[in-house]
Amino acid sequence: MFITAAAQTDIGLVRSENEDRLLCADDLHLYAVADGIGGLPGGAEAAQTAITALLQAARKSANTAQPIDLPAALRAANEAVLDLGATLSPECGLGTTLCVATINGGQLHVANVGDSRCYLYREHRMLLLTTDDTVENEVLQRRARGERVQLEDRYRNALTRCIGQPMPLEVEVRVHPLKAGDQILVCSDGLSRVLDDGQLARRLGEDYPPSVVLGALVADALAKGGPDNITGVLIRIDAI
Repeated sequence: MFITAAAQTDIGLVRSENEDRLLCADDLHLYAVADGIGGLPGGAEAAQTAITALLQAARKSANTAQPIDLPAALRAANEAVLDLGATLSPECGLGTTLCVATINGGQLHVANVGDSRCYLYREHRMLLLTTDDTVENEVLQRRARGERVQLEDRYRNALTRCIGQPMPLEVEVRVHPLKAGDQILVCSDGLSRVLDDGQLARRLGEDYPPSVVLGALVADALAKGGPDNITGVLIRIDAI
């Protein structure tokens, strides 16, 4: 398999600190974005701790010639952030999102906690492969079960799960067969909430290297005000 990947992060135009972190490990075919939760202390530290724990798990698996166990790796990241929170912020803890994509045997494996996202661009279509862990989505799921639940707009994007939570972390891994020409975008909400699927698809449909396309996406988000940190990892499958 031949892959071309690029990664970029930008503080944006409003935030005083970049609390996003990313991973672009081509040797492991492992890619991730973590977005430290705003409003809590130590968002950048939480995001970096999650990425470090993920990479450690991947390196350990590679040393035994085994594919990474994504649920176990995300749980290890959760424990690492939880432990750091007990030291840095014992009263309210730390938190971060974590969205991970890994490629093995011609298949894409995706897992996420929080609202960082993974998209698959194929044949001029953007396919969202993850589900945001937000109050809005939880309300929609409960309504689908017949419950009468009200949604206050100010809590619409509040997270219902994060890395660093004290309760046991359930992790769903979604598997998707890959084709030559596919592109995978892992990004923080500083990109996905500012640019809609059509805008993302138009950029990914341009015949440029991933580094150029990703730079254009970041520039587009900045042109729309850059209200949050902007982070993305873009992977192109050149050949299976």
